[in-house]
Amino acid sequence: MTLVTADRLRFPVDEWGLLETSHAPGAEGPLETLFSLGNGHLGIRGSHTAEADSALPGTFVNGFHETFDIRHAENAYGFAKQGQRILYVPDTHETTVWVDGEQLTLAGSAVLDYRRRLDFATGVYECTIVWQTASGASVITRERRVVGAQSRSSLAIDFEIRADRRIVVDMESHVVNRQDQPAEDHSEHDPRRAGRHAGRVLEAVTAEGANGSLRLAWSTVTSRQHVAIAVDHSTNTPHQPFSTEADGDRSGVRYVLPIEPNETFRLEKSIGYAVAPAADPELVDAAAAAVRSFDELAAESAAHYEGYWAAADVQIGGSPELQQAVRWNLFQLAQATSQAGVAGIPAKGVTGSGYEGHYFWDQEIYVLPYLTYTAPKAARRVLGFRHEMLPAATARAAELNVDGALYPWRTINGQEASAYYAAGTAQFHINAAIAYAAARYSWASGDDAFIASAGADLLAETARMWASLGFFGKNGQFHIHGVTGPDEYTAVVNDNLYTNVMARFNLRAAAVLDHPSISDTDRLLWAHMAERMALPYDADMRVYAQDADFMSLEPWDWETPRSKYPLLLHFHPLVIYRHQVLKQADAVLAMFLQWQDFTAEEKQRAFDFYDPITTGDSTLSACVQGIMAAEVGYTEEALRHFTTAAFIDLDNLHDNTIDGVHTASAGGVWSALVSGFAGFRDQGPLPYFDPRLPDDWESLAFRLQLQGRTLSVRLTPGLLQLAVEAGEPLDVSVRGAIVTVGSEASAIALEPTAAPVPSVFPRAFPTAGLSVLTPQH
Repeated sequence: MTLVTADRLRFPVDEWGLLETSHAPGAEGPLETLFSLGNGHLGIRGSHTAEADSALPGTFVNGFHETFDIRHAENAYGFAKQGQRILYVPDTHETTVWVDGEQLTLAGSAVLDYRRRLDFATGVYECTIVWQTASGASVITRERRVVGAQSRSSLAIDFEIRADRRIVVDMESHVVNRQDQPAEDHSEHDPRRAGRHAGRVLEAVTAEGANGSLRLAWSTVTSRQHVAIAVDHSTNTPHQPFSTEADGDRSGVRYVLPIEPNETFRLEKSIGYAVAPAADPELVDAAAAAVRSFDELAAESAAHYEGYWAAADVQIGGSPELQQAVRWNLFQLAQATSQAGVAGIPAKGVTGSGYEGHYFWDQEIYVLPYLTYTAPKAARRVLGFRHEMLPAATARAAELNVDGALYPWRTINGQEASAYYAAGTAQFHINAAIAYAAARYSWASGDDAFIASAGADLLAETARMWASLGFFGKNGQFHIHGVTGPDEYTAVVNDNLYTNVMARFNLRAAAVLDHPSISDTDRLLWAHMAERMALPYDADMRVYAQDADFMSLEPWDWETPRSKYPLLLHFHPLVIYRHQVLKQADAVLAMFLQWQDFTAEEKQRAFDFYDPITTGDSTLSACVQGIMAAEVGYTEEALRHFTTAAFIDLDNLHDNTIDGVHTASAGGVWSALVSGFAGFRDQGPLPYFDPRLPDDWESLAFRLQLQGRTLSVRLTPGLLQLAVEAGEPLDVSVRGAIVTVGSEASAIALEPTAAPVPSVFPRAFPTAGLSVLTPQH
C-alpha cells in the first residue's frame, strides 16, 4: 500500500511543497519523517504538538551518540568491540493545549479543517487546524517551525491560537528527554532499525528555569559527551508564564490566560543547542548564544533555499507528480548536507535513528556526486571529515593484517561498529568508495590543492590496503579474496567484480599521483596489480560474473511470495548466500561507476542477466538499476526504476520510512536524473553526455558546478542545449562529438536511440522451485 500517491485528495500535487489536507490515523510515523526539518547538524521530526498524536517524535544532533559494548555470542580477534548509536537529544516541539478544560488532540477532538505543509522554497513547516470545542468555540491553531540554515544549532517554533468567542487557554510548552522515555519501536525485529540502550543514557547536569527561560544540560553515561539546550519563550501579550519548571526529564513553561474573540495569542519558542565531546562549563552559555527568533531564522532559511534551488533544482517538464517527488528528495538532500563537513552524512540524515546514525559508503557513492556538482565546497568538507578519520582507519588496517588504511564499514567516531562482519567489515569496498569520491571531486572541481594533500593521502593509503589484501595467483592475475560486495545477499566471496573493478580504479588513480609518500616502486606495483586484476567472466553466459562462484550457485525460487520480502527478515543468511539472488545492484553498479572499462554489449548483457534476479530489498538499488537501464536503451524500464526510487519514502515502499529519510536513495534520485536520463558521465577526458529522455517528459533541466564553471543543461525531445552560465568555455563530449560550450547556448541535435534486443540466457531449471513438478491432487 502506497502512502502519498494512494490518496491525492489528502496529499495533492504541489511542486514546491509537501501538503496534507486532512488527517487520518495510522501513518503518523512515516509522516513524521516526511515532514521533518534539518540542516545536516540539527534535525527535528515532523511530529504533531500533542504527545497523543505522535508516533516516534524526536530531535537529533549529527554525531551526538552513546557507545556500548558489543556482546558477540562467540567472539574472535578483530571483531568490532564497541558500538555507537545516535541519541535522541532533548526535544522541544511538544505543546499541550487546553481550551475551556478540553485538551486539543487529533486523536480525541473534533477537527473542522486541517492543513499542514512543508515548504521546499523556504524550509518552513506549517500546520493549521480548525477545532470545534465542546464549549462551542471554533478554535484555530497554527504552528510553524524552522531550523537555522547558517545558525546550525538554532531552532524556532511559533504557535498561534485564536477563537470566534472568548476562551480560556491553558498551554504548556515542554522539553522532553525522549532518549530515556520507555518506547516500543520493535527494533529487535529489524536489523535496519536502531536498538535501544538497556539503562539510562542521559544524566542531568544542569536544570535551571525562570520567567519562561530554561537552561538545561546532560551528559551521556558512557561516552561522556555533553549536550546543552537553551529555550526562551516570548508572547505577544503582557501575560507572564504561570509557571516555569526545569527538570532533567521533563521541563515545562505554562501559560494560563483568557483570549478574547478574534484575538490571537502567539507563543514563540526560541531554542539553541550545543554539544561537546567532554565537560564544558560554558556549554549552556553556548546554547544560549545560539538562540534566535523565529522571524530571524525564517528569513535566514528563505535566503538559503533561494540560493540552493538556483544551484540544485532539477526541473522535469510534463510530469508535476514526479516533479514534486524530485523536489522532496532534493529538499531532503539539502536538509542532510547543508552543514556537511561538521560531521559525516548519516544514512538517515538527521531525520531519524535508523541505522543508528552511522556513516556508510552511502555518503561517498550516493550523496557526494550530488554535493560535488551542486556544492563542491561542501563535498570537500565531507572528504576532509574522512581524512580526519585516517589515523583510526590506519589502526583498523593493522588490526586486520593489511597495510595502509581500512575504513570502517559503519561508524560515527571512526571505530568499526559493525557487529556482523560478513555483511559489514568484509565490505572492504568502502575504501574504494572514499578514493573514488576524492578522485571525482578533484576531476569535477579542478581543486589541485586537494589532490596534492588530503586527496593524495586518501588515495595512497587506500591503495596500500588493496595491494596487501590481494595476491597474485598461479595464473598471474591479481585476486582479492574473502570480501563482500555491495550485494549483501552474497557474502565473503572471492573476486567480487564490483570490489575488484573499484580496487583497480583506486590503484590506478594512486599510481599516477606525484606525492612524497608514494615511491616509484609503489607506482609500478600498483599499476601492475591494476592491469592484472582478476575480473570473473562466464564464457557460456557471456556475462561478467558477480564473483568467482556466483554462476555456480543455485537459482533462487522466484515463487517465494512477496510477503517473504525483504529476504533478510525471513530467511537465515546462509539460506540466502547459497542462491543466485541479489539484494541490490552490484556488478551493474561497477559498470556505471567505471563506465569506460566496459563495452555497450557487456553492459547490456549484465543488466539483462542481473536485473531480473535483483530483489530491490535495498533502497540503494532502484536508482542504479534505472541509470543502467537508461544507458543500455531500456527507457521505459529506466523510468519504472526511477519512479520507485523517487517514491521510496513518500510511499513508504520499504515499510521503514518511520526510521528516517533514505538519504542515499535521495542522492540516487539526483544521479538517476543527471547520469541516467541526461546520460552524464565524469572522470573521462571530457565531460560526457548521452541522453535518454522518457517519452512522456517534455524536458529535463539542471545545472552542474563543473571545473570552475556553472554548466546549464536542458534536454528536450531530440535536442540537448548546453550553456556555460559562469566561467570560461568548456569542451564537452556528446555521444563522442566534441562541442565547445560558451555563454551562448549550444544546441545539439540528438538522433533517436532504438531499444536493444534483450539478451537470452541459457538458464538452469530453478531446483529450489521443484514444487512446480509436484503432482497436484
